[in-house]
Amino acid sequence: MANVTVIGAQWGDEGKGKIVDWLASRADAVVRFQGGHNAGHTLVVGDQTYKLSLLPSGIVTGTLSIIGNGVVLDPWHLKAEIAKLEGQGVEINTENFAIADNCPLILPLHRDLDALRETAAGAGKIGTTGRGIGPAYEDKVGRRAIRVCDLAHLDALDAQLDRLCAHHDALRAGFGQPPVDRAALLAELKEIAPFVLQYAQPVWKRLKKVRKAGARILFEGAQGVLLDVDHGTYPFVTSSNTVSGTAASGSGLGPNATGFVLGIVKAYTTRVGSGPFPTELEDATGQRLGERGHEFGTVTGRKRRCGWFDAVLVRQSCAISGVTGIALTKLDVLDGFETVRICTGYRLRGKILDYFPSHAADQAEVEPIYEDMEGWSGTTAGARSWADLPAQAIKYIQRVQELIETPVALVSTSPEREDTILVRDPFED
Repeated sequence: MANVTVIGAQWGDEGKGKIVDWLASRADAVVRFQGGHNAGHTLVVGDQTYKLSLLPSGIVTGTLSIIGNGVVLDPWHLKAEIAKLEGQGVEINTENFAIADNCPLILPLHRDLDALRETAAGAGKIGTTGRGIGPAYEDKVGRRAIRVCDLAHLDALDAQLDRLCAHHDALRAGFGQPPVDRAALLAELKEIAPFVLQYAQPVWKRLKKVRKAGARILFEGAQGVLLDVDHGTYPFVTSSNTVSGTAASGSGLGPNATGFVLGIVKAYTTRVGSGPFPTELEDATGQRLGERGHEFGTVTGRKRRCGWFDAVLVRQSCAISGVTGIALTKLDVLDGFETVRICTGYRLRGKILDYFPSHAADQAEVEPIYEDMEGWSGTTAGARSWADLPAQAIKYIQRVQELIETPVALVSTSPEREDTILVRDPFED
């Protein structure tokens, strides 16, 4: 039995939540391995809709759900999200949920710094969610983070607080803000500590045991490869590595545990926030895609920018992340278009490119080269087999996999869990 690693192959918002939920019902453990509560997943199960941003999607099905060390954890958000799900009838306890004890914490001072920077940046803002993700990762690599395990030793935190506050007080002074209130911060940590610590453990040990038993592990990524801090559209990226290789370092298991890499790919392209977007449509077609696809961020509620499918970007993402097969989502949004377009290359100052360049100026200047395909008048919504799809929709799927040089493993045709066409089972590969 293979383990499965799920990543977004575009700029996030590809529909990972539904696919992960579908896979989680067949997994024995689900692991979040990077990001924070800036990731939004919407799950539709029967007549219930669950909105997750930090908890692994498996928690809804009662599957063992683990927050790995690669995640930055806001303990107050965690408590609120758990309370909300429990209010919807989801049972969360120490048997089905665990947090890596070496997971860094997002503190109020991180949220403060995030907001201050974005406000001061003006037109140069990155477009963060303002939730403190970036500053928390900075403190992690700066070796001044407070981690989950520190919550059990708050009386011995003075030296760490000295390092942390020395850094943040200087930054806050630059923005005309007062120093960190250490006493208030410590009081907040003491209050939240018992709640978090009940779930804390060395999760690498638990995962090792799960793997040794031959169980199926599902690694759940957040955001998308094009937001990866190394491989994305820098500087308009997130603050962590979103590629599949991070599943190993962000969970405590080796790279040979990641198994089948499933890249989630939307049948068109969307992006939230600032940054380059070669196929963006700022016209009635783009608006139609957004309205039909209900393109608003789960976390922020921000309207997503929409455009045609960019095969160049997805091919690049699949290569960088070692994608074994893709799950194509939201195909039904393209129903009814007379013509659908696919970007197959770029022009940059007279030169043809088959890749997306690294420099921001080049990224902003590339012009998409399109291939037009006949659309379809029939509906793909709710299809559960190839026979249910219009012929032109099948041709579109086939052309997509040719251009991205990666086979289609799944096709999702609605937010409902069962409306999925299974071409290749990731767990049986």
